[in-house]
Amino acid sequence: MIRVAILGCGYTGVRVARRIASSGIAAGIVTTNRSTFDLWRGDSIDIPDGALVLHSIPLLQRDGEWARTMPRLGPMLAARAARVVYLSTTGIYGAAHLVDETTPPAPRVPRERLRVEEEDDVLAGPWKALVLRPAAIYGPGRGVHVSLREGKHRMLGDGSNFISRIHVDDLAAIAEKALFSNLTGAYPVADDEPCTAAEITAFTCGLLGIPAPPPSGKLPDADTRGADRKVDGRAIRRLLGVDLRFPGYRSGLPAAIAAEREGVNSSLPPSS
Repeated sequence: MIRVAILGCGYTGVRVARRIASSGIAAGIVTTNRSTFDLWRGDSIDIPDGALVLHSIPLLQRDGEWARTMPRLGPMLAARAARVVYLSTTGIYGAAHLVDETTPPAPRVPRERLRVEEEDDVLAGPWKALVLRPAAIYGPGRGVHVSLREGKHRMLGDGSNFISRIHVDDLAAIAEKALFSNLTGAYPVADDEPCTAAEITAFTCGLLGIPAPPPSGKLPDADTRGADRKVDGRAIRRLLGVDLRFPGYRSGLPAAIAAEREGVNSSLPPSS
């Protein structure tokens, strides 16, 4: 009687839930989102005994202040969860230019430090824990193609900084496998095609048939668009036995745009 709880069932979590539901491997799935579960309000949730938990709740924010979730969420998980998989971020690597599974966290700003503390709490819990650190997540309705269409895209300087990404459907496949595995530790998650901001801007503008925006000034340190980071995500995929559906943006972005044009918010592949 495997039961799954997905806490923070948003852009990525909902795809994980759909994959698990379609596979029939779980006896039940409990999900929460911002409208049903608010840790600031002191809401609680009844975690099923022995549940496999995907923790996808971001840091809490109120009045410009950031706070961790685990001080509130941890006690709810302690007596019930058998496994917790936490979706963190490659932002915790700070100024590191080359990242793989051996790269230690190097947070620079308070928000990144809180993420590392959140990871530490998850890894220290009385459950089997795995931390996934996704690079920039994109897909239908989210990514550089959306910000370009909306005129909100900003490119740092000459755009020579490297950024890694992961398509949301590939991240969902990895998260699903992670929940049902015994793997522990912390791993970066990314596709195989890191590229410069200038390269992806030019490629995406070509797909959309729009002119490239002019370069902008320096972005805030905490803004991932200003990162200069290549992420090697092969280790977690090898350990979990996951092949990418979209190995890079050259296949993933056209698929995301096509899905939007067809009115599809989620391109859900068969469970693997």
